[in-house]
This record gives sequence, structure tokens and C-alpha cells, in this order.
Amino acid sequence: MKENKIKENIIRYTQFVIGLFLFSFAFNFFLLPNNLVFGGVSGLSIVFSEYIDPSLFTLVVCVFLLFVSFAFLGKEMTARSVIGSLMLPLFMKLTEILTLYIHIGEMELLVAALYGGVLAGIGIGLVYKTGFNTGGTDIINLIINKYAGFSIGRSMFVSDGLIVLSGIFAFGIIRCMYAGIVLFLISKLSDRVILGISNSKAFYIVTYKPTEVKEFVTKRLGHGITEFNAKGGYNKETQKVLFSVVPTQQYYSFKNGLYKIDKDAFFVAVDAYESKGGK
Repeated sequence: MKENKIKENIIRYTQFVIGLFLFSFAFNFFLLPNNLVFGGVSGLSIVFSEYIDPSLFTLVVCVFLLFVSFAFLGKEMTARSVIGSLMLPLFMKLTEILTLYIHIGEMELLVAALYGGVLAGIGIGLVYKTGFNTGGTDIINLIINKYAGFSIGRSMFVSDGLIVLSGIFAFGIIRCMYAGIVLFLISKLSDRVILGISNSKAFYIVTYKPTEVKEFVTKRLGHGITEFNAKGGYNKETQKVLFSVVPTQQYYSFKNGLYKIDKDAFFVAVDAYESKGGK
């Protein structure tokens, strides 16, 4: 059991480091050199890059937002943000050093946007999948996710959209348009990395409040739900199990709504690659 836990932690932190590296690599090699203000604190740092080092700017703002996280997300979630808030500026500085030895050369803005968006999106997705985040506006995204029920990707699109628009005043509308492509790719790919590639999720739920959950799914989300009996393998008790299939983009709305109804509810969510029929 202990060996499995150690192995899980090694995989988890390896994914975290790879995610930070991919994001920072995309930042220094594709986004910063082409002034693509793609959102987030690191994206905003591009606007002020002539006046302050981007990694230092990111560190200062991320530390400030940790206090915001403590107020809205609590101690446990803030603790998850601390390591990302400190590690992201470090990786930004380390990959900045790499640019002295690796020269990609000039490229079209579209190429920079595509490569930067794909690498950054995968990187952010890997970080979130480990249970951590990179701090900064990721904290704001988590607040939107918690209180508005948006997915992480949609939260990014909302909060970071304003930062992308700020790039108009610094670098013009053309670069802002390409930065919009980057933001779109990051939001979509991060969701895919976190939630998988299927268009739907199948939920199996065990709750002591089945009536409220069924009403939430059918009336609030507008989806069907099936109830069947099951017997616990340990306590031998007969329980009600609820089953429902929802679109992937409603995953967070479903999960957050479920926990608001019953914080002790148990659920398993799996990919549903195809679902047909029903009324």
C-alpha cells in the first residue's frame, strides 16, 4: 500500500513538473517573443515586459493572489496554489535561460499561436490534473469554477479574455486576434487533458438524498437519470444508485451541484464515448 502511494506521488509530481515545463517553454519560445498576450498573470507580464522581468512580475502578482485564494477558496485549496505560484516563475526563468542556447528563429504569428497554444494548453491541463494549479489567475478561474459552475477551460476563457483585450493597447489588434487563438487552444486542450476526449460523462452516484439529486439533474440540468438498487459488498446494505449521462462541458456543474446537495455523496464519473436513445 505504501509503495503504491509512493509510486502515485512520483507520477503525480512528474506530471506537475512536465506541465510547468511545457507551459513555460511555450511562454518563452512562442508567446513572449511574439507579444501574444494570451491571458493569465504570465500573459499580462508580456504587457509590462519592457519594464519588469516577466518571471518577477508573475511572482509578485501570484503571491498577492494567494491571499485572495485564502479568502475565497480556503486553506486547503490555497495550499495547493502555493507550490505552483512559486514554481511557475522559477520555470519561466529557467526556460528563459534555454532561449540563450536554443534558437528557433522568426516565425509567422499563426505558427507561434498554434504551437504556443497547444503546448501551454497541455501543460496547464497536466498541472490541474495533478490537483495543483499555477496560481495567478488560475485562482480566479477556480473561484469562478466553484461559484459559477463553469469548467476550468470556460473559466479561463472568461477571466483571461479581459487580459487578452488589454493586449490591444500594448501591441495592436492583430496580435490580440492571434492571442485569442492561443487562449481558445489553451481552454480547449486543458479541458481535454483534465476530463478526457469523450463528449459525455457517465455518473454513478450513491447519495442519501436521491430525491434532491434527481430533481437537480432533471430540472436544473435537463437530463434523464436512472435509479437502481445495489447491495454494499462490505456492509451488505441495500442502497439506491443513480446513473446519468451528461455532456462533458457540464461535468463541473454536475459535480458542484451534487456536492451542494450532499457533501458526503460518492460518485464515479467515466467517459461515455457514445450514448443514444431515451426520451
